[in-house]
Amino acid sequence: MTHKQLGVIVTSKGTRFGVWAPFAEAVAVSGGFNGWSRTPMERDEHGNWWAIIADVQPGQEYKYVLTYGGHEHYKNDPRALQMTTNAGNALIADPDFDWQDDSFTPAPRNQQVIYEMHIGTFNRPDASTYGTFQTAIDKLDYLQELGINAIELMPICSMSMDRGWGYAPDYIYAVESLYGGRHGLLTFVREAHRRGIAVILDVVYNHFGPGDGLDLWQFDGWNVDDMGGVYFYNDWRATTPWGSCRPDYGRPEVQSYITDNVRFWLSDCHIDGLRLDSTIYVRNVQGHNNDPDNDIPDGWKLMQQVTKTAHEVKPDSFVIAEDSSGNDYITKPVHDGGAGFSSQWQVTFPHAVRQALDNPDDASRDLATIAGELTQYYNGDAFQRVIYSDSHDSSANGSARLSEQIDPGDASSIFARRRSLLASALTLTAPGIPMLLQGQEFMQDGDFNDWRELDWHRARKFSGIVTAHRHLVALRRNVHGNTAGLTGNGTNILHLNHDTKILAYHRWNKGGAGDDTVIVFNFTNQLISDYTIDFPVAGSWKVRFNSDWQGYSPDFTDHQTEDIVANEETGGTGTLSIAPYSVVILSRD
Repeated sequence: MTHKQLGVIVTSKGTRFGVWAPFAEAVAVSGGFNGWSRTPMERDEHGNWWAIIADVQPGQEYKYVLTYGGHEHYKNDPRALQMTTNAGNALIADPDFDWQDDSFTPAPRNQQVIYEMHIGTFNRPDASTYGTFQTAIDKLDYLQELGINAIELMPICSMSMDRGWGYAPDYIYAVESLYGGRHGLLTFVREAHRRGIAVILDVVYNHFGPGDGLDLWQFDGWNVDDMGGVYFYNDWRATTPWGSCRPDYGRPEVQSYITDNVRFWLSDCHIDGLRLDSTIYVRNVQGHNNDPDNDIPDGWKLMQQVTKTAHEVKPDSFVIAEDSSGNDYITKPVHDGGAGFSSQWQVTFPHAVRQALDNPDDASRDLATIAGELTQYYNGDAFQRVIYSDSHDSSANGSARLSEQIDPGDASSIFARRRSLLASALTLTAPGIPMLLQGQEFMQDGDFNDWRELDWHRARKFSGIVTAHRHLVALRRNVHGNTAGLTGNGTNILHLNHDTKILAYHRWNKGGAGDDTVIVFNFTNQLISDYTIDFPVAGSWKVRFNSDWQGYSPDFTDHQTEDIVANEETGGTGTLSIAPYSVVILSRD
């Protein structure tokens, strides 16, 4: 029996149960279909156990009974597709689902705008009820209108705590029952696709658990020095910040357990891409870059297997690494020795944005750090990085959302709104694939956590700020056909003045009319008038976006930045005025 036959598979002869337990002395399957008696399983030469049972129905519960050292242990199926609860029993999943001819193709990578979503808090019906896939579906029309064309779901597999971020997985094939389970996820993906929205899923392969609370822990009884057993390293390589629970990437069966999981999400569940959490802890015990003494070569090979598998299953799948190292080899092709990821989270980007915006002192803003982020590419490709000003990480763990950091206790003040818009404009005009954190577009306050629901009343209260984000997203995607430069690879810093705190940069794809785009930021609380900068070419430049428009907020000044004619005789210089804490986007007809 191969790894492809593990788990529960419906055959013409009945339902086949398969489980890998190489050190078990005996294995039986017990469930509602046999009155919780024990049906013995047969073993093959590879340590796989199997049994075929007739009259098994979807929804029935089951467990495996494994014997080791004369002791029996009840364990859930590591490849279970559904659980009653994380501490309960595995369920026989219904294999049928009506995809309604789903043949979705994601937007081109350079036109994607991602929205990071936590199902449990994104749209909670009330403070006592957790969010589900269905309540999230209720807001998909809103996201479509906002212009979002990709959602990144924080982990949704069965987790060791019923409420959590999802980064402590216990059954990596089972969809969290509180969210609506497998059927709920598939319905969410189908409904997102109907609205032109891709679904990217966060997965966690750097650790399982915490360890000793898992059924995977010492699964078939065998272990070394009371460590994790067959699914885990049983030596110094097991150590992670989350316990001694790093999977043994060197075991072929564990490799298959993970790569089959990749196939499962992309093929069976129609997921469009994956974001691998903390890959630096897959490849290094200490989470360090350029640290050979602590490197895990098997982990690097596993990442290569994951990306190769993903692109074999779905050639256009978007596979993202959260590596935190800035290492070009993460997104370099496998045939060149790289890990083969499509892109990686640019974890330095939000720190640079915060350094420039959450300080009340204008004079101390460091625009050089921002400029450095604008010109940092991986392997010469702007779209090998995902950029953001807020994420679940940057707005938690002792920190808060940027709006809260700007004006603590008054995250909807005029300063918070103005400077938060600057952050979103940076994210949506800089080179890279932009990502917004849920609620960012309507000034959600506080920090990110796993229990506080988004305040959807703020979407109405700050509808103008939502509109500003909708306009920025449309420009980023070149919806109107006049900002193609924002979908391109070209970036050049046109102007950086540390005294006036004015920053301007040029974005282009192929260049020319409808393409060349210039973004000008004022990082001070002062109106800047009659200010001269050099434009890429002479001629007429039209204002496409002015964040000071009163349609975005009635207490903005509505200062008009006029269209600019860059003077050919002076090499393309143009003069403009720009409101306090504002951004202006211009392009050529």
